[in-house]
Amino acid sequence: MILKKATHKAIKFACMNFHYAKAIPVTRIGFSVFNDKNEWCGVITYGGGAGSQMGAPYGLSQGQYLELTRMALNGKQESTSKAMALSIKLIKKYCPTVKLLISYDDKGQNHIGIIYQATNWYFVDETESSGIEYFYKNKWVHSRISGILSKEVLNNLKKRKKTGKYKYIYPLNSTIIPLCKELKKSYPKNAQEV
Repeated sequence: MILKKATHKAIKFACMNFHYAKAIPVTRIGFSVFNDKNEWCGVITYGGGAGSQMGAPYGLSQGQYLELTRMALNGKQESTSKAMALSIKLIKKYCPTVKLLISYDDKGQNHIGIIYQATNWYFVDETESSGIEYFYKNKWVHSRISGILSKEVLNNLKKRKKTGKYKYIYPLNSTIIPLCKELKKSYPKNAQEV
């Protein structure tokens, strides 16, 4: 498996075709993932985060953290955890001032962060949301879908309050590990496992 810097065209295609949100996040850096057969598998993207204060709880300012914003993969990769690990190595190379990675997993998609748990990220928070989501093509989707559907179609869809997210962090600098350990909570589990 190999990762290379992704073009905007690759990011757009993968996000719109391989990720449930069907939206392109603001991206600071992204990587195209190629499997051992040299087939393109999609992208992993990182951005500055939704707000300028995202790093504040960790004593970090912009440029010292990144948010993993998308893992938009088509399933042809041999190992998703290996793809993530390789992307983290590349973040260390291309973004040497970054000390912490932050990511969120969508409870509304029944995601609990298995990939983050498998790659030793720290689970630190569970957030609630005030937004809404729509039931479209047999699954709950982000309200951003409203930008690509007609008003008539949108008005006929079921909607509900968004379910929130699980928050994970991953230290890239040894000085931040004690804080990560202090903030960590037990990993969430699927309802079937409880």
